[in-house]
Amino acid sequence: MRSTCPILVLLLSAGFASAADDWPQFRGPGADGHSDATGLPLKWSETENLAWKVPIHDRGWSSPVVFGSQVWVTTATVDGKQMCAVCLERDSGRTVHDVKVFDVDEPEHIASVNSYASPTPVIEAGRIYVHYGTYGTACLATQTGRIVWTRRDLKCDHHEGPGSSPMLYGNLLIVNVDGRDVQYVVALDKTTGRTTWKTNRSIDYSPYGRNQRKAFCTPIVMEAGGRQQLVSPGAKGTMGYDPLTGEELWTVRYDGWSVTPRPLFGHGLLFLVTDYERPELWAVRPGDRGDLTAANVVWKIVKGVAAQPSPLLAGDLLYMVNDLGIAMAIEPTTGRIVWRERLGGKYSASPVYADDHLWFFSQEAATTVIEPGRKFKVLAVNRLEDQLMASPAVAGKAFFLRTRAHLYRIENRPAKSRSTSN
Repeated sequence: MRSTCPILVLLLSAGFASAADDWPQFRGPGADGHSDATGLPLKWSETENLAWKVPIHDRGWSSPVVFGSQVWVTTATVDGKQMCAVCLERDSGRTVHDVKVFDVDEPEHIASVNSYASPTPVIEAGRIYVHYGTYGTACLATQTGRIVWTRRDLKCDHHEGPGSSPMLYGNLLIVNVDGRDVQYVVALDKTTGRTTWKTNRSIDYSPYGRNQRKAFCTPIVMEAGGRQQLVSPGAKGTMGYDPLTGEELWTVRYDGWSVTPRPLFGHGLLFLVTDYERPELWAVRPGDRGDLTAANVVWKIVKGVAAQPSPLLAGDLLYMVNDLGIAMAIEPTTGRIVWRERLGGKYSASPVYADDHLWFFSQEAATTVIEPGRKFKVLAVNRLEDQLMASPAVAGKAFFLRTRAHLYRIENRPAKSRSTSN
């Protein structure tokens, strides 16, 4: 069962390669958790179908990104005083580059479940763009590890640490900057790092407490109404922008803040999570201009919604697992819940659709494999050691899973075939 979600615009505009070969950004080539990879292992463990397992120094909850022969992750010291980017050879797990990108004199407080390297980088041929929120943004040459350009002025008060990941659109690197003090979206020239456009959020935040002004979301680009639109969730509202100019096109307003899940577009609807403390899932009909809240919200689910993991479309159903391990299958056009089942464990990572299966990754490093469809059917549960918060990458015939201390390549292997690098 293959999804027909219209995410092709983002894939083409960023110049990404085949969805089966690479995983260049948070939630994959189409920003939707999909991979065309086949031949993935159904079962694994610390001793089964493990191609390699490599320690990653310090701490980071960013997802791995994969392009060509390389796998990259960002990491940072636990005290937040050094920000690094690590490149591994895809086949062997050998360290190719280990670059200290930034020094930080006085890091701010972060939440205990966060890290100073939680935003996922984005990679393309020859360049990787790393982002550490208020602490800096940089472009590195992938062949040499050389730092091409940096920005240290995109600052905000995250309060709980950075979370929003960057995205590529044509020649632009776009990122949400939603702190307790400032709230805006900025597009940088990916070649030079200079600002192409910057648009402040149009919401009046003055009536709200400082914490209710921040968000941790990553935008997408969708095609609706005959034009491409940048969908950028923030506190108290999601805005649609012209991705080339930053002109605001429309707004959907809500009461929530600290929004985290990446939005999703398919079946002619935009799917948004609107809050962290009391998350709701909204389906919104795209529009051209103005405030869409009253007329364009098609349905809402107000209970059991995920605060951190992003939703996933596969075929004719929308899937979600909430932070407490309750999974749901939902009719995307009506909001009717088809099934609701407990997977067990807690969840931060976003699920994946690949090789005609749904894959859910718990904080306890258990992966539950489900057959997509209107009946709940578990195919396998696989366990690794240590904590898992980062969303996975899928490329070739392998999963790249990041736990607290290691990066794994999981792939079908002959019996007793295993290597451990570094």
